Amino acid sequence: MLIREIRVTPVAFRDPPLLNAAGVHQPWALRTIVEVVTDEGLTGLGETYGDLPHLEQVRAAAAALTGLDVYHHNAVYAAVAASVGTDVVADMHGLTGVATQEKTVDRVFSPFEVACLDIRGKAAGRPVCDLLGGKVRDAVPYSAYLFYKWAGHPGGPDDGFGAALDPAGLVEQARLFVDRYGFRSIKLKGGVLPPADEVEAILALREAFPGHPLRLDPNAVWTAETSIRVGRELDGVLEYLEDPADGIDAMARVAADVPMPLATNMCVVSPRHLPPAVRQRAIGVLLIDHHYWGGLVRSSHFATLCDTFGIELSMHSNSHLGVSLAAMTHLAAATPSITHACDTHTPWQDGQDVVAPGALRFVDGAVPVPSGPGLGVELDRDALAVMNEQYEKCGIRSRDDATYMRSVVPSFSARRPRW
Repeated sequence: MLIREIRVTPVAFRDPPLLNAAGVHQPWALRTIVEVVTDEGLTGLGETYGDLPHLEQVRAAAAALTGLDVYHHNAVYAAVAASVGTDVVADMHGLTGVATQEKTVDRVFSPFEVACLDIRGKAAGRPVCDLLGGKVRDAVPYSAYLFYKWAGHPGGPDDGFGAALDPAGLVEQARLFVDRYGFRSIKLKGGVLPPADEVEAILALREAFPGHPLRLDPNAVWTAETSIRVGRELDGVLEYLEDPADGIDAMARVAADVPMPLATNMCVVSPRHLPPAVRQRAIGVLLIDHHYWGGLVRSSHFATLCDTFGIELSMHSNSHLGVSLAAMTHLAAATPSITHACDTHTPWQDGQDVVAPGALRFVDGAVPVPSGPGLGVELDRDALAVMNEQYEKCGIRSRDDATYMRSVVPSFSARRPRW
């Protein structure tokens, strides 16, 4: 079954002012929707980042894939690698670790691989999770993903989520998400306020939600010494502490002196990072992400490797739409070693999506695996057109949290470490 055409559509959707170690989310988040069309009339969907340097690589690779067989995974990967060449494309926020040529290829390849798996599932009349070994769970648990945030973007109206700049605001935000979606675990994006303030917030969340596992992610802006101090203060409170310090060496120092597992989506971001992380016992949990791990099949392979070395798994999230959520759900459903609730930004999109409603929903904090063939979702073409028009008009071409933050707080610095 040969690839006849590939459509690449950049989109933009409204994003709240979510604070993080790199700055603050801009008013518009960017994504790219990929449609792979075969000579037999089947179409598969993929979703990836929307930053312009990455979008240009995706467009170039799309032109090189026409005529390839959707079943020839290795040939598609080789064609993408040849298209990317020696280029290294980095994001501007630095929240997903170091950029490499290998990671650049994997990021570009991922949406095409997901689309090909969508097609193969549709051709076989089977869901994508069956192509990954079959589901081991009927629904995938996700966590409530909390952020410090302003009430609204500067100069704009307040959004429907409200401000969250102190423990009380975060508890209110958590209650909104738990009540609305049924989440049974909670993650706080830290690295925004001094560590003592974020410890206070975690303790307030523990008091308000005594039965919910909690995790804290300061995105590597603490020194090893600060990380150890905070880890000890939160003994018995956290499920895991995610990326407190920068790099495998610093994470290993921290891991040896704190009582909870350390997790990462920043210091282990390609297969070559795993041997030193294992050797130094730097991490106990890896947050996989098919968007930069080279798609669903490669992520599944890497999950098996992690299981071999006793590393537990969760899943990383960025601002995303429903095609990504469907792919994430199929991968997690078919990966036995994902034992921690996965991250998702879906609630922050507040109903904005490019997929037709009905296939994806939250039930008691989990997303049931779509039952249709392939990914089990279809595009809402009217919504896709609206979001593409928003992309053309919004004026943002790359995510840049730091520059946007400095437009409001000129003294802001995204340096690491900060505390």
